[in-house]
Amino acid sequence: MCGRFSLTTEIHKLEERFFLENANNLEYQISYNIAPGQPILAIVQGEFKNRAGYLHWGLVPSFAKDKKIGYKMINARAETLHEKVSFRKLLERKRCIIPADGFYEWKKQNGEKKPIRFTQTNEQPFAFAGLWDRWVTKDEEMVSCTLVTTRPNKLVEGVHDRMPVILKEEHERIWLSRQELTRSEISDMLQPFEADHMQAYKVSAAVNSPKNNVPECIESI
Repeated sequence: MCGRFSLTTEIHKLEERFFLENANNLEYQISYNIAPGQPILAIVQGEFKNRAGYLHWGLVPSFAKDKKIGYKMINARAETLHEKVSFRKLLERKRCIIPADGFYEWKKQNGEKKPIRFTQTNEQPFAFAGLWDRWVTKDEEMVSCTLVTTRPNKLVEGVHDRMPVILKEEHERIWLSRQELTRSEISDMLQPFEADHMQAYKVSAAVNSPKNNVPECIESI
């Protein structure tokens, strides 16, 4: 699973990197320690460029009876997206990307879990593959999302048996398009990111608590 990540890139860089049309209207804040249940920045295809907004991290399907199901749906397995009723329809027209510049996993060492941060070697922002949905009742409305995960690459596999899908740049536009994609096209995009283009390093245990949203979370120790 992917249960924690960071987005510390300045908004003007995100605007340029992801072709955003509404960056100036966002109440954007960098975050060193993003956790499930929080609002996270997500990007969808706009009329001319892409549009960004904050969605609840933890998918609440439109047909859900209780929004609490979102706590169980922070991730969606790439291998079974077509089999799950919660995700199958979303694959058609409710695909999104979630910008990030690093994610965390915990490695067991001597009976303790040590946090590890993974980034691109160039330390530039990248895009997680995501799905979104809108849940509406007579009293409430929630727009939420989930991060797609896949098997780990060679760098991540020593720490965890899953990793988030990081889309190649050439696949981002296709993923965001509103056209229906074939299973083959989807499968080709939802592969482990190349390990040679990533790096990993140990970080402070401060990241263990979502309450700690400070630069110390991303600093190498």
